[in-house]
Amino acid sequence: MEVVSKILIALVALEHIYILWMEMFAWETKGKEVFKAALPAEMFKPTKGLAANQGLYNGFLAAGLIWSFLIEDPKWQTNVALFFLSCVAIAGIYGAVSATKKIFFVQALPAILGIIAVLLK
Repeated sequence: MEVVSKILIALVALEHIYILWMEMFAWETKGKEVFKAALPAEMFKPTKGLAANQGLYNGFLAAGLIWSFLIEDPKWQTNVALFFLSCVAIAGIYGAVSATKKIFFVQALPAILGIIAVLLK
């Protein structure tokens, strides 16, 4: 289960690095593709700064998950991983309730599976 938890943590971190890139650097191109159903095309340019700010927060989540790999103490490694996975899961659940249910499956579910794997290791 140790390997499964590490893989899930890495996947969630990579997903948030991708979100960082999309929201900070490709909002008007890739962001427009991804969020075309949620936001009218003319809104991407004026919301570029807001999206970049959200991207930065996603980067912090990825950084925390990556940091958990660098911690030698097993208890602290577990606690840090659980904290950041929980942040991702909560954000994904909130997004599913407030924006689109797809966010639950894309963001919250992988984090929840990661939490389960970390707790079972």
